[in-house]
Amino acid sequence: MKTTIETFKVKQDAVINHIKTNRIALFPLFILLTLIGLCITFPSVPSAVKTYSEISFADTAWMLTATALVLLMTPGLAFFYGGMVSKKNVLSTMLQSFISMVLLTILWVVFGFSLAFGDSILGIIGNPSTFFMMNGVADGSPWPLASTIPLIMFAFFQLKFAIITPALITGAFAERIRFTSYLLFICLFSIFIYSPLAHATWHPDGILFKWGVLDFAGGTVVHMSAGWAALASALYMKKRSEPSHVPARISYVLLGTGMLWFGWFGFNAGSAFGANNLAATALATTTTASAAAAFAWVTFDILRGRKPTAMGTCIGIVVGLVAITPAAGFISIPHSILVGIFSSIVSNLVVELRSRTSIDDTLDVFPCHGIGGIMGMLLTGVFANKGINAAVTTNGLFFGETGLFGIQFITMIGVSIFAFVGTWILLKITDWIAPLRVNEHEESLGLDLSQHGENL
Repeated sequence: MKTTIETFKVKQDAVINHIKTNRIALFPLFILLTLIGLCITFPSVPSAVKTYSEISFADTAWMLTATALVLLMTPGLAFFYGGMVSKKNVLSTMLQSFISMVLLTILWVVFGFSLAFGDSILGIIGNPSTFFMMNGVADGSPWPLASTIPLIMFAFFQLKFAIITPALITGAFAERIRFTSYLLFICLFSIFIYSPLAHATWHPDGILFKWGVLDFAGGTVVHMSAGWAALASALYMKKRSEPSHVPARISYVLLGTGMLWFGWFGFNAGSAFGANNLAATALATTTTASAAAAFAWVTFDILRGRKPTAMGTCIGIVVGLVAITPAAGFISIPHSILVGIFSSIVSNLVVELRSRTSIDDTLDVFPCHGIGGIMGMLLTGVFANKGINAAVTTNGLFFGETGLFGIQFITMIGVSIFAFVGTWILLKITDWIAPLRVNEHEESLGLDLSQHGENL
């Protein structure tokens, strides 16, 4: 009798999961039909061709290049993560990055850009109707903080940041998330976590921008938000049934690192919004910080009796790139080296600490991106200097002034709480609509086959 009841419960759970899964499977069709209707109803055709005297062809040409470079980072991330997971999960892990380019582009065009950069609502979020369906973007006046490039150029440069942020989180729940549920989660994350942070930090009327928070290219908006979301995801999704694995392709990790490093010059130098000295400074600090971080990571490993590895070198490079992102246009080149070294050592220690816990952050997204972003945020408050960028109104702690560091520290605490708690709520909502985790059989089979019916 007991066996019969248990069998019934198993079948009942299977039916419930099937219903939930089918419910989420209807979302893509609904989105597609809605998108067709919106494009017909809101064509957003400019009434007349407009020209703006302040537009610089040189700056626009550089931003076209920078935008392409930033987009390249997401395929780079796909290779970086894909090479680290087990062979049966390579394609699914890589696809999670690629699908972010697909889905977030659509969301950004419809109302995502408006949420991040539309007319401010209490300095927290943008009005979704401001640039709905890109209305007024093709012929709009340049963004106040990027006055020498077309508004449409600014909009699509910022899109690439919105794409890669949720893709960064995937490393935390790799090898165990249901693909259709993942699609819903990244949409919710973009709307309720990324967009408010982007608006508050980068919009002239944003509360953090007005307070004087410095985030040159996304240490707070991108890496801290993704890092804390990764930690929340790892805790919520719990451990994999087989947490230990041999990385599928170290060569993929090397390739992905090269693509990320190459694309990051668009990420950081592009955030100067022009072909100017500030862009050159950001490029220089990005180069030196990443090199210093890689050297520090490998050196630290050797001092602890470990062999210098390709994986460690690649992780060190990425940690340096993450850490310099908020500071790239605010600090000197020697100080960027210190940012790379300090951030690399701290991240290395946190990776080691995480490995001794039960937290299954598959690819150590929080220790690398979360901690890297935090370190970059705080060290901006230490090394920022008014002589490098006019946006710096108060020197950092290194120069004897405490105000900026206090602002950066308090913001770090607030953003951390917001990103972690907000993500946890979104995970609960997603899980209620459709199960987040694949079942034990699907996980054992591998997500490549169970979710996509494909092999490496």
